[in-house]
Amino acid sequence: MADQAAEGPYTHTGYSDATSVRVRGKDLVNELVGHCSFTEMLYFLTCGRMPQAGQVRVLDACLVTLMEHGLTPSAVIARLMADSVPEEPQVAVASGLLAIGSVFAGTTENCARLLLEIEAAAPAEGLEQAMETRVGQLRSQRLPVPGFGHATHKPDDPRTPRLLQVAREAGLAGRYVALLEQLSAVVDRVYGRHLTINATGAMGALFLEIGIPIEAMRCYSVVSRAGGLVGHLLEERAVPSARKIWQMSKQVAPYREPPESA
Repeated sequence: MADQAAEGPYTHTGYSDATSVRVRGKDLVNELVGHCSFTEMLYFLTCGRMPQAGQVRVLDACLVTLMEHGLTPSAVIARLMADSVPEEPQVAVASGLLAIGSVFAGTTENCARLLLEIEAAAPAEGLEQAMETRVGQLRSQRLPVPGFGHATHKPDDPRTPRLLQVAREAGLAGRYVALLEQLSAVVDRVYGRHLTINATGAMGALFLEIGIPIEAMRCYSVVSRAGGLVGHLLEERAVPSARKIWQMSKQVAPYREPPESA
């Protein structure tokens, strides 16, 4: 790493000149365009290698799953911005994407980190104890367990079993899927009630299974949700709802005079 830094800055990602474009050692025009899918290209750019067929199927399933989830905060923000800045569609999409984080759509990374932490602690603590310790700590701190629970989908997130089924069909439901399912039983026991494995939790395990760098996981969520927000943007133009949402906000949170100070 130090030797690479001494060489000075460089890029393996891409380069273009007057007649060609190079992407990670391949000719964009002759080797990639028409030869690989969007999903394959995304994996190639972030992982540095072309994915195998099973990895493509699993990643495709994850990207499709997270693309749309109704009028969630990201979609509402995009619609409000589409109404506010109608001549700049990219502003609406970008604004909606800023809502992806540790609460909505971006918990894939958090769940993956939890699984890796448990895996690392298991040899010393024992797997069951490693899980109970971390889940107990989160509960005592009143923090959510990344990848578990859902405000809408109860008792279970319907997306999760389908994602895991796709992984099994592709032969890629390995140790991280098993770890996630074991963790689910511990979560239920510690909380004394059932908390579903949500879609982003399943995706955290599946991204680990197919070798997605943990630093890229939330970015994959951004790539996926961007497609859904384009749909909301176009629908907002055809069937405007932003002004209604604005009006409703005044009803939900009406103005009140502050109390007089003593």
